[in-house]
Amino acid sequence: MVGGAAWWVSTSKQRAARWARRLTEDARRQIEPAPAKPRPADWSDNGITLAWLGHSTVLLSFFGIRILTDPALGNRIGISLGLGTLGPKRFVAPALTVQELPPIDVLLLSHAHMDHMDLPTLGKVGKTTFTVTAKATGDILAGTRVKELKELAWNEHTVYRNRLGELRIEAIEVKHWGQRWPSDLPRGYNGYILRREGKTLLFGGDTALTPAIGQLKSRGPFELAIMPIGAYRPWIWNHCTPEQAVQMANAAGANYIVPVHHQTFRLSDEPRNEPIERLEAALTREPQRLALRRIGETFACPPV
Repeated sequence: MVGGAAWWVSTSKQRAARWARRLTEDARRQIEPAPAKPRPADWSDNGITLAWLGHSTVLLSFFGIRILTDPALGNRIGISLGLGTLGPKRFVAPALTVQELPPIDVLLLSHAHMDHMDLPTLGKVGKTTFTVTAKATGDILAGTRVKELKELAWNEHTVYRNRLGELRIEAIEVKHWGQRWPSDLPRGYNGYILRREGKTLLFGGDTALTPAIGQLKSRGPFELAIMPIGAYRPWIWNHCTPEQAVQMANAAGANYIVPVHHQTFRLSDEPRNEPIERLEAALTREPQRLALRRIGETFACPPV
């Protein structure tokens, strides 16, 4: 029986067998260091600066208010087993560890999937952090240190305030899904519009191609759009291609594109570097709009 199972795992083309082979390969593989390291202590509070920490995790200073999107900073994502996590292993280490993060004012969670709502990481986040998440996802965070929590459905908004001023956060429609294994409970899934000091930013969360993003143009102009570009093969109905990410950012009227959701974990079948190569090709005529390319890179919006 054991031999038959081993033969099936090693030879079958079924997705479960291929997934098992990948987990075995991952166990032997070393995690690469991030190619760049952000220095948030040096960032100005008088502008918009961000760094890509890996996957969909972005550290953002929005005129001094520190925002962290979909934090997943462990070696793996997946099912938390207490002593470890069972699931895909990182290719590249996070550009900053939890211990290296500056104090975070706002946690922005797009949806409940394990690569976006990583409980081991969230269990280490400061309990005074204001957290915004999608509808019907707050129960998942019950065992973490997250205490100040606001759930938003599409077109709902909330306002965060501290000594530096206000940040308006509005949930927007995207094309994805929200269930978290093993439950079939319907859960929300959001993108977000962030407004502060007369500037507006777009965080696309996880999304397939949808006209809903283009309909946001009247709510801009957007200084930048943080857009997912990976995991489209074969999940095209839930994840956009790089070209579609550009199409949506253009429709929304975003000045710069910050690509995320690639290079970090193997979640799909396209080659690891294909998403960023296709994005660069799609922006051949406007390469200046591509804010960053590698994990750990920092981008500061030019002052107008």
